[in-house]
Amino acid sequence: MKEAVRAGFTSALRSRRPGRAGVRLAGASSRSTHAAPEEEPLAQSLARLATLLAAHAPYDGVFDLRVPGLHVVRRSRPTPALERATVPPTLCIVAQGAKTVMLGREVYSYDASRLVAYAVDLPIAGQVVRASRREPFLVLVLELDPYKIAGLTLKVYPHGVPSPHNSRGVIVGQSTTAIVDAAARLVESMAHPAEAELLAPLLVDEILIRLLLCPIGPRVAQIGQQESSIQRVAKAVSWVREHFAQPITLEGLADLVHMSVSSFHHHFKAVTTMTPLQYQKVLRLQEARRLMLSRMLDAGGAARQVGYLSASQFSREYTRLFGNAPTRDIATLRQDGVPWDADTR
Repeated sequence: MKEAVRAGFTSALRSRRPGRAGVRLAGASSRSTHAAPEEEPLAQSLARLATLLAAHAPYDGVFDLRVPGLHVVRRSRPTPALERATVPPTLCIVAQGAKTVMLGREVYSYDASRLVAYAVDLPIAGQVVRASRREPFLVLVLELDPYKIAGLTLKVYPHGVPSPHNSRGVIVGQSTTAIVDAAARLVESMAHPAEAELLAPLLVDEILIRLLLCPIGPRVAQIGQQESSIQRVAKAVSWVREHFAQPITLEGLADLVHMSVSSFHHHFKAVTTMTPLQYQKVLRLQEARRLMLSRMLDAGGAARQVGYLSASQFSREYTRLFGNAPTRDIATLRQDGVPWDADTR
């Protein structure tokens, strides 16, 4: 899981900017009747969290904290172009800076006033839009455990979870002073091993409970509900990721998650914005790019390894996704020194 968070199949690789046509800004999440509107985090709370994160991330990169599933990402400058990666279910709490991510043609923005959660493994494109050496982009990344969320959901919603009006796999909501302060206490505990071992699980629970109490809480709760559409799609996504080089069928995936073909197709696209075949294609192309960069494979070898039978089809689809033919794209990435294992959140 650690490697999936750090890189997925591929991370932080330069891509072309998408055209404006067809791109739309994704709106704020629907409010839950369970929670009252929250105010933006206090500046002093954000400053404290930023100071703590910077201490654990002295330079640009991804840093694992003492507790498994907890990481800090730092960027000291805006990224010049979109970076693509497949990210697993995580919660990102920004202390400083701002970023935009794209899922399909939808654009989401988040910063110190807005947090983001990814409900399932999603192939996204991201771009840091506000960062500097003096005030770098700093984000705390917490892996989301469906079983933990399920247990806490029973306490937060003892009479049942309100039906969410949106099942998209990217969840952007208002950050709060309470969540930021809990995140700061969690990071602060990392300096003391004994405290971290005892207090970190409780502080993670506090963050998740406060998240569930927020307006986006019902959508987050779906991550832990076995029969929810998000969990069923997550199961199918997991299978596709493990077998992405193999042929897949809509009927086979629908049978795997015990849904009708039409219902599965609808819910899969509602969560990921893609059909299963489109999702598989993006995974294949991202993995091929990673193989060419990290293992020095040529385009033909990478294409065969990820399941392509036609070199010309691979080249066309690769160019469509990344903006350059494979050989030219990899040469540009190497010339620019773009790492293949950086983080895109």
